[in-house]
Amino acid sequence: MLHRDWKKILTKALSQRFTALAILLTGVEVYFAVYGAPAFVPVGTFAALSGLTSAAAFYFRMYAQKEFDDAGK
Repeated sequence: MLHRDWKKILTKALSQRFTALAILLTGVEVYFAVYGAPAFVPVGTFAALSGLTSAAAFYFRMYAQKEFDDAGK
């Protein structure tokens, strides 16, 4: 069952934003693996950034944001 404020959560939650960024960075890493990366981009850069943003998404998933009614409960 969806949370009653699922639209607000999807648009405002920091964890969702960081998860979307991690997905984007993973896609860039796959693209560079298939089609070749520019010479100035070290191998694994986007994979490392994706890992960091995934860790941030995990942190913000546990963090209660003030703009949500049930924050801190």
